[in-house]
Amino acid sequence: MESAADKANQPRRTSVWLEGKPAARGRKSERSDHPTGLDRDRIISVSVRLLDAEGPAKFSMRRLAAELGVTAMSLYWYVDTKDDLLELALDSVFMEIAVAEHEAHDTAGAHCDWRDDLRVLAGRYRALLVRHPWVSALVGKFLNIGPHSMEFSAAVLRVMRRTGLPAHGQAGALASVFQFVYGFGTIEGHFVQRCAEAGMTQDQYYRDAMGRMSEQREYRGRFEQTEEMMEARGGDTVEEMRERDFTFALELLIAGIEAMRARG
Repeated sequence: MESAADKANQPRRTSVWLEGKPAARGRKSERSDHPTGLDRDRIISVSVRLLDAEGPAKFSMRRLAAELGVTAMSLYWYVDTKDDLLELALDSVFMEIAVAEHEAHDTAGAHCDWRDDLRVLAGRYRALLVRHPWVSALVGKFLNIGPHSMEFSAAVLRVMRRTGLPAHGQAGALASVFQFVYGFGTIEGHFVQRCAEAGMTQDQYYRDAMGRMSEQREYRGRFEQTEEMMEARGGDTVEEMRERDFTFALELLIAGIEAMRARG
C-alpha cells in the first residue's frame, strides 16, 4: 500500500501542456488494437458535449466511454488521466473566441481602436462562459495555458498595451475588466442553465422567482427599495436587462481606463 510519504514524494501534476502529453497525440493510438474511428480530437469533442449537457460533477471516463461506444480503458490510450482530458476540453472551447479571425478583420479594415477591440474580446469571453457553464470552474482549477487560451490571453495583452496606460497599471486594468467578465458570465451561465433544468424560459423563471419572494414578508420590503432602480434600468426581458447591465458596466471600466491614462 502506498504510504503518505510516497505520495508526498511523487511529482505534482502541473499541466498537460507542460508534461509533453499533447505532443504525443499518436503515441498510444499507434497500437494495433485501438478502436477504429477513435482519436483524441473526437474524444475531446464528445467530452465538451457531455460537459455542456451534464456538467463536470457527472463527467467520468466511464460515462464518456459509453457515449463513444468503447471501453473506459481504451480512452487511456489517448490521455493519461481525466484531469488531462478536462484540461484539453477546456482549451478546445477557447477556440470559439476566434481571436485570429477578429484580428484579421481588424487589420483588413484598418480599425485599431483599443476600446472596440476590448469590447469584442470581453463580449466573446462572456459568451463562452454562458455557452459552457462548466468552463468557469475549470479555469480556476487548471493553469489554462493551452494554445487557444494563450492566444486569447495574448490578444488581451496586446489590446491593453494600446490603451496608453503606464506599464505598471496594465495588469490591474486587465484584471478589472476580465475578472468582471468572468463573474458576470459565470452567474449568467448558471442562471441560463438553471432555467433550462427547470424547463422554463429565463423570463418565466425570473417572474416566478420574483413573485414567490415578493409574497414573503421578510423579502417584500427589500424589493420595494430596488423597484425604482430596476424600472430605470429598462429592458422588457431578462436578456435585455442583462445586456444593458453588461454594456454599462463595461463602458464604466473603459471610462476608468481612460481616466487613469489621463492621470499618467
